[in-house]
Amino acid sequence: MRKTLTVGIILLLFSVNYSIAFSDISYMQGQMSGELTSRSVILQSRLTESSLDEEGDLKGMHGFARFEVSKSREFSESFMSDWIEAKPESDFIIKKAFYDLEPGTKYYYRILYGGNKDNSRAGRICTFETNVGEAVENSTNFVVVTGMHYSRFHRGPKAYYGKDKKLGYPALESILKLKPDFFVGTGDNVYYDHDPVAKTESQLRKKWHEQFVQQRYVELFCSVPTYWEKDDHDHRYDDSDTTDIKQAEPSNELGIRMFREQVPVVDPQKEELPTYRTHRISKLLQIWFLEGRDYRTANIMADGPKKTIWGQEQRKWLMKTLMESDAEFKIIISPTPMVGPDDKRKRDNHTNIGGFRYEGTKFFEWCRHNGFLEKGLYFICGDRHWQYHSIHPSGFEEFSTGALVDGNSRMGVNPGDINGTDPDALIVQPYTTAEPTGGFLNVIVNPSNGESPASIEFRFYDENGKLLYKNMKISKALKL
Repeated sequence: MRKTLTVGIILLLFSVNYSIAFSDISYMQGQMSGELTSRSVILQSRLTESSLDEEGDLKGMHGFARFEVSKSREFSESFMSDWIEAKPESDFIIKKAFYDLEPGTKYYYRILYGGNKDNSRAGRICTFETNVGEAVENSTNFVVVTGMHYSRFHRGPKAYYGKDKKLGYPALESILKLKPDFFVGTGDNVYYDHDPVAKTESQLRKKWHEQFVQQRYVELFCSVPTYWEKDDHDHRYDDSDTTDIKQAEPSNELGIRMFREQVPVVDPQKEELPTYRTHRISKLLQIWFLEGRDYRTANIMADGPKKTIWGQEQRKWLMKTLMESDAEFKIIISPTPMVGPDDKRKRDNHTNIGGFRYEGTKFFEWCRHNGFLEKGLYFICGDRHWQYHSIHPSGFEEFSTGALVDGNSRMGVNPGDINGTDPDALIVQPYTTAEPTGGFLNVIVNPSNGESPASIEFRFYDENGKLLYKNMKISKALKL
């Protein structure tokens, strides 16, 4: 009788501990891989409650988690990270960088999580595939987006009212159908200064929670790795810089910290690394991701040699790494436009009159002087709410992704418009959207074969996956 009672107590205690270990712990924001190279990746998740609270936030939960990675879906010969404690000071985010991976290899990964280290369960199986690196000439297919405006999709005058609204943005489903190798968010990933305005740490974090808990994000990021940049709205507020001239909150420091916390850009063990960087995707393709907020001088400063978006160190790094690259296609992805045209009233980017045009013009001159018109250099930008393909007077071409969300789109500014930055129509614009529409840019790199040289193709889609425009470029290195 006593033995039976003892066993019963043990089973009861185990049941209580097991219940405490799991209680309502979940990871409703799914799992995400980021900053992929041929040898490394950053994995991320967040321990959360299993539902939104009454204010629409997804609260985090204390617990422990680790990532398991394998080349086998059955996780044979897998390897795991150390246990990571999900704590409030890191918004209960679990983030770990893995190194010494094999190039061009598909990996499976999953989170193991619970209230303690002794009782854990496995999450959903997700995937990523490492880049092949500079020695292999292969195809690459990726998408670039901007303007993921939550409140304009769910509320506001152009809100979405489809039956699938609770799943999130239709464009994400359209992207997933293309099976891209990776996804690039160029900034304005959330909007701190819109409906409602966010200024404190908890308010800023909520913007990311409500964004990433949408089911279409969870589905997309389970199989599509990510690269991230930030712009003004997910830094501080519209056209923000590092000063407090316009308003004090959120502070520049808080905006920088929240971006590095909420997305997998920097290894948490290497916090000193900058968020500007370049990655060699393949023998054919190298991409540069720029930082447009952390180092800029004040927007109201008179334009000239001392006014900068990039800062001296980033600018030198950009020119140095461009000169070192032998990739046939080089793509600079900027959070803000460099060609435009843009609105005349603005002072925020390299196209703007009285903005940062001096730095942009000098950079194009440097690129032309060093022969990059014949070295496969192209520009992609976010920030603008319409899609366009524009050619700068120097000859360099820019592709604007346009806003991801239909409710965040608008008609563009055309060359020759007196209210734009190109009143003399010096810019050639082969394409701009005919009507406001949400959408994204798809870029496809194809290797050479016996019949044709390597090529890169830029494709604009609307949010429903309709192809609106495409433009192909043949390898200029092979044409010489």
